[in-house]
Amino acid sequence: MQTVNLVEAKAHLSRLVDLAKDGESVRILRRGKVVAQLVKPEPVRKRIVVSALRSLTDAMTLQTESAATAVRDMRDEARY
Repeated sequence: MQTVNLVEAKAHLSRLVDLAKDGESVRILRRGKVVAQLVKPEPVRKRIVVSALRSLTDAMTLQTESAATAVRDMRDEARY
């Protein structure tokens, strides 16, 4: 973990953000006390609402032909 004072953080913010992006924590000090910390963010994952997904797929019409046949037909018609 790297610590820098506020003046240095202002002068080198881009470099400190790159360090945090790469996984190294950076603490910012003001008058010798920690006032902020830069860390790599955790990715936000949305929960899947199964009931909404099920209602969406239930409303879809069923395919009358296989996907392979549909792709072959598009290829043969020269419509990509």
